[in-house]
Amino acid sequence: MAHSKTSPTEGSRRIPEEYHINEDVGFALPHPLEELPHTFSAWNDIARNLPPLIENGRLREEVEKLPTLDIDELKGHRLQRLAHLALGYITMAYVWNRGDGDIRKVLPRNIAVPYCKLSEKLGLPPILSYADCVLANWKKKDPNGPMTYENMDILFSFPGGDCGKGFFLVSLLVEIAASPAIQAVPTVCSAVQRQDHQALGKALGDIATSLEAAKDYFKRMRDFVDPDQFFNVLRIYLSGWKGNPKLAEGLLYEGVWDTPKKFSGGSAGQSSIFQCLDVLLGIEHSSGEGSPAEFLQEMREYMPPAHRNFLCSLESGPSVREFVLSRGDEDLQKAYNKCVNGLVSLRKFHLNIVRTYIVDPARKQRGGASKSEESSNEENRGTGGTDVMNFLQSVRDATERALLSSS
Repeated sequence: MAHSKTSPTEGSRRIPEEYHINEDVGFALPHPLEELPHTFSAWNDIARNLPPLIENGRLREEVEKLPTLDIDELKGHRLQRLAHLALGYITMAYVWNRGDGDIRKVLPRNIAVPYCKLSEKLGLPPILSYADCVLANWKKKDPNGPMTYENMDILFSFPGGDCGKGFFLVSLLVEIAASPAIQAVPTVCSAVQRQDHQALGKALGDIATSLEAAKDYFKRMRDFVDPDQFFNVLRIYLSGWKGNPKLAEGLLYEGVWDTPKKFSGGSAGQSSIFQCLDVLLGIEHSSGEGSPAEFLQEMREYMPPAHRNFLCSLESGPSVREFVLSRGDEDLQKAYNKCVNGLVSLRKFHLNIVRTYIVDPARKQRGGASKSEESSNEENRGTGGTDVMNFLQSVRDATERALLSSS
């Protein structure tokens, strides 16, 4: 993949602007726009009223009546991201509708054509991804108030009441809490290049502190998201058409491609922040066909291109792990291990969250019936289409293996 030659370690200890990483919100889109222009009000009207339209059975009819709009009138990155978010919500609602098995396998051309053109312009896939529903789906109630759950809301909602708000906003706040770790990346790389143990130890300490803050926010998921509502209502609208037997052949984007296409639904694997820390700390995941490493690499295609480029540039930088190993400095090893342990702790907690929100409700739904192979697969399938428990266990184990033992 062609990407900028600018390294996050060159010159300044700040991340170059071309990577679209904000000092306050990290990889999240700063100050998302809330309203599409009047020309696109039809998209806005549907995206803002999905729950009642689905409930009264009018959603698909309204979508099919939409005119085909020209996306060239959408000027500027934030406006294009808002339109991509709205079309992502509309697409998920159109395909899955009430989540009762009545699935549409063809996305009408009046939505498919502008959605795919806009996706190409943004370098994002034509499906609701993490970059849409988490990173670009938020606003502050009081613009002058703090970035807290109580002062925030999402722009669009699926059925399930406040379940979606809780799921997306807590995920966003985890991102923002961990964002100081990303701001520390240039300092870490610069310290390795200059062989500055003190600066490296301090920067690694800052990363570890931000990971602790991220886990504290992650714990709030249980305060705002009901497991049964998530599993039985919200989850279907986050599901994609890759690795999903309900749409085994994929979705046909009418007027764009002649054959159905497969795309994964939004998942935490599409978060740039944790892949960034894996690269920085030299955490290597199991590779090979169908492996965690392959899945995580594929998930980069669901990230905004500027964020993908940042990961690429980081991969060509100095190895923090090799530097710490070569120095034999006990304090540096402790600082490095504290970062790795912070990631291990987050990943263990993520496993517990998946048990609470996917595995346990699936077992409850079966009512203790004997487990068939199909129901077992369904129980463990994440919205990204993977066997999520095995994937997360493998990712956790790889992170634990990165810990340095005392010499």
